[in-house]
Amino acid sequence: MCRNIRTLHNFEPHATSDEVHAAALQYVRKIAGTTKPSHANAEAFEAAVDEIAHTTQHLLDALVTTAPPKNREVEAEKRRARFEARA
Repeated sequence: MCRNIRTLHNFEPHATSDEVHAAALQYVRKIAGTTKPSHANAEAFEAAVDEIAHTTQHLLDALVTTAPPKNREVEAEKRRARFEARA
């Protein structure tokens, strides 16, 4: 859906609240079709970001896996390699 939203599950250390909020913000931006809402829509926009971040955190807390945790640096390197391959 949106390349800027990153997987947050199964990392060590766990996703921070800032990472969860950033993903929620990217999701709302994509759905709303804007990166910055008008003054009239700012309150609804921020409320949506807060609700989605809250729900996302609950989801991450509830998910279980037997897979070993992923390494952030390794995953970032994979993203860079994919980007370079597309360029």
